[in-house]
Amino acid sequence: IVQVASMPAAVQRSVNQFVRSLAEAVLIVLAVSLVSLGLRTGLVVAVSIPLVLAATFLGMWMLDIGLHKISLGALILSLGLLVDDAIIAVEMMAIKLEQGYDRFRAASFAYTSTAFPMLTGTLVTAAGFLPIATAHSGTGEYTRSIFQVVTIALLLSWIAAVVFIPFLGDRLLPDARQLREQKRDGGW
Repeated sequence: IVQVASMPAAVQRSVNQFVRSLAEAVLIVLAVSLVSLGLRTGLVVAVSIPLVLAATFLGMWMLDIGLHKISLGALILSLGLLVDDAIIAVEMMAIKLEQGYDRFRAASFAYTSTAFPMLTGTLVTAAGFLPIATAHSGTGEYTRSIFQVVTIALLLSWIAAVVFIPFLGDRLLPDARQLREQKRDGGW
């Protein structure tokens, strides 16, 4: 999957195994999002996952964080965390749509009411990994990328949740009239 010329074959196999695990984790999170949130709401969340992962890889490249077992493990760990902000934003929109807001107003409300609390939660979660980054030991040097990758992924997921999710929700979620009709006909 990942081909690096200077990497020994055993290391390359190991990294490829982690990349495969990452892909499986992404597919599982996508499937759970679609099943548990419903098609439209789940689709809004599901689209944000590859976007945040691609931006995280770009951030890792820009900050010269290598692809190795620790950084890929941190990506797998952060997968469960990075959907939280998107789910909060899209669920807030869904609640406001049920209350009769139009899609734009619901998206605006989701942004204004959840952006700061989600940022606070994101920073607190990232700070939980700070001791790993500041450890002055051989292990600290080896595991520093856990903090770096998780922080990058969480901050990017917050940005996606306050910018991209309201935009997607405005485009994909049903408006109040459609929602009333769907509820009347048996479900969202």
